[in-house]
Amino acid sequence: MRSLSKIILRELRLLGSDPLAWFCMVVAPLLTALFFTTFMWQGLPTDMPVGLVDGDNTSTSRQIARNLDAMQQTRIAATYADVSEARRAMQRGDIYAFFYIPHGTTRLANQQKQPTISYYTNYSYLVAGSLVMRDMRMMSELASGAAARKVLYAKGATEQQAMAFLQPIVIETHPVSNPTLNYNVYLSNTLIPGILGIFIFMMTVYSIGMEIKNGTAGEWLGHARGSILTALAGKLLPQTVPFLLAVALMDVWLYGVMQFPCQCGAWAMFGIGALYVLACQGMGVFMIAMLPTLRLGLSFASLWGVLSFSICGMSYPVMAMDAPLQGIALLFPLRHYFLLYVNCALDGYPLPNAWPYAAFLLFFVFLPLFCGWWLKRQLLTVKYIP
Repeated sequence: MRSLSKIILRELRLLGSDPLAWFCMVVAPLLTALFFTTFMWQGLPTDMPVGLVDGDNTSTSRQIARNLDAMQQTRIAATYADVSEARRAMQRGDIYAFFYIPHGTTRLANQQKQPTISYYTNYSYLVAGSLVMRDMRMMSELASGAAARKVLYAKGATEQQAMAFLQPIVIETHPVSNPTLNYNVYLSNTLIPGILGIFIFMMTVYSIGMEIKNGTAGEWLGHARGSILTALAGKLLPQTVPFLLAVALMDVWLYGVMQFPCQCGAWAMFGIGALYVLACQGMGVFMIAMLPTLRLGLSFASLWGVLSFSICGMSYPVMAMDAPLQGIALLFPLRHYFLLYVNCALDGYPLPNAWPYAAFLLFFVFLPLFCGWWLKRQLLTVKYIP
């Protein structure tokens, strides 16, 4: 305990002389949380500009345009004379998509000759393109149903008979855990911990790598009487406390102020966040042990942290990836944090239900037990070369 307290005091002196370290441990994570949650404050983009090319110019086509404009995500910002003009507007970035109703659409629909309605979407903007495409596709299906209903009425069908023919099975959609389809809930709860993980990786690697760079690794181990675990505990504990404080403040902001769904309670989410912080620190120790130079260690940390967003399953399901990538996904702490968050905060299942993911995070926590001897050897033998 005496050796541990000496190392903790030594680390506090080092952190006290480095304002950038405190910025990375507390200020930057909180600013990240504030930025993302306020950036997506509305939850879902609305009134995104689209164009209209109405070559038919009938009461039916105008009704279709009004219905499209009334949808939540779509706003008809401009009307164009032809497809080429609308295409140029979309290439300039004036609109995200345009809806094309060709000449004779109403006449062909009344004659049951299957007219074609087209819509073009700029998928360079993934979220905007997906949302406006969904609205335009829905509008085209509704227009098709309206034309078929008009024909059925002309043939003497009643309202009930026409609707039974057009929609024999009524579908009810009930989004679970995020019924409003709030993109803020969907993204912020993973992006913010992911960025926090990058800061933890880099701070862990930086603090140990600076011992190698400055040639003070021997002094550091000397205070620990040669025990690498004591040395690591004394160095990382002063960083753990600010990171845990950042996790607590982010939980208060996300689940208290923003009122994001949290079925398991704030204390359970703080426990999951604390386990994630310790797991990232354990992974950071492994990184600097495998690449015991400051430059390579920081590169490893930043690369692993950025890849976490792609492979954690937030944007693309891991089960749909190739088998080797599904195995590699297990090596990222953010993957297991994401599954614990979905299991507990969104679905409301008890934590023991997701014990494999907690076990993986515990494995990362105890990773220094397996690589500590190698790190000690590197600390005593590696010489920094500018």
